Amino acid sequence: MRPNQFGYCVPIFAWPGGGLFRTPNFPALDSQAALQTAVQADALGYDSIWVADHLMLGKDEAILEGWTTLAAIAGATRRAKLGIIHQAHFFRQPAVAAKMIATLDQLSGGRFIYFADTGTRAGEHQAYGLHYPEAMEDRMPDFLEGLELTLKLWQTTPNNPLTFAGRYYHVKGAVCTPHPVSQPHPPIWFGEAHPLTLQAAARYGQGWNSVPVGLAEMQRRLTDLKAACQTIGRDFDELEISYETQILIAPSRAAIRDKLKAMLALTPPGVETPPDADFQAFVRGESDVYPRYLTETGLVGTPDEVKSQLQSYIGLGVSHFMLWFLDAPESDGMRLFAEQVAPTFTTQSRS
Repeated sequence: MRPNQFGYCVPIFAWPGGGLFRTPNFPALDSQAALQTAVQADALGYDSIWVADHLMLGKDEAILEGWTTLAAIAGATRRAKLGIIHQAHFFRQPAVAAKMIATLDQLSGGRFIYFADTGTRAGEHQAYGLHYPEAMEDRMPDFLEGLELTLKLWQTTPNNPLTFAGRYYHVKGAVCTPHPVSQPHPPIWFGEAHPLTLQAAARYGQGWNSVPVGLAEMQRRLTDLKAACQTIGRDFDELEISYETQILIAPSRAAIRDKLKAMLALTPPGVETPPDADFQAFVRGESDVYPRYLTETGLVGTPDEVKSQLQSYIGLGVSHFMLWFLDAPESDGMRLFAEQVAPTFTTQSRS
């Protein structure tokens, strides 16, 4: 049985107001505040720390670059695992990215998780002049060749350099030393439910992550992942299953309502708030039922209510949760979760 683990997603962009899906609700990006939340997450005992991998996102398209940010976090923390969510393949030449990963794993003492991905959001690739095939069927062969190159580079030595002549990438006499601390290599995670991604996870992965989709869809995705593993004779239980989701936690239902009101007050002009009648009824105090807009795919409520919601996903086989705290960069939610929710599940894992 895998231990239950909880990751903290760092608010390296701002998305204030009504767009509450996995986003930190603060008025504008605050780089130093974002870094401090990562340091605090490490001190509070979160098992992993994650940053998004985008070049343009959020209010004013302002987001910190993922690798630079993670390097700073690595130097400011001591224990938590470190990863980039959906690390975008086409942002960085894979041979150089392999060197970057090996270096960060060395400097962090073997704490890196390689969440490999073809990347998303064609617009930001195009804005930066980066190659990005439109179809997944065209992106995946490029991505997989890059992954093959990466794995080969991590096995090189001065006496055994790599010459690689692929369809997309070429190196000649390349050596990637020192190797990653983690052996045979850092854990490789994949995400999302495209059949090609599931096949790659079955073949190469040590972990697989889903964005917020709710219990029924998560069950369907896991069924498809199991089928992909069975096709190649891979033991599904070898994969660590992660669920990335938004969370809003507070000591009482009234405090949840107050937090939502404060978030909605930040809504920029022209941005619509959730139109759901039950959402509006809850915010106005006309109902104590949490809005489906938040509950269908996320975690919402008091510590005891969040524990119950987590247990449902654990029952599906999820053991790692990547958490976007909607009240970030405030620390109330992350601290309450660390103190009153996480210990229940880490104790279960050890029993």
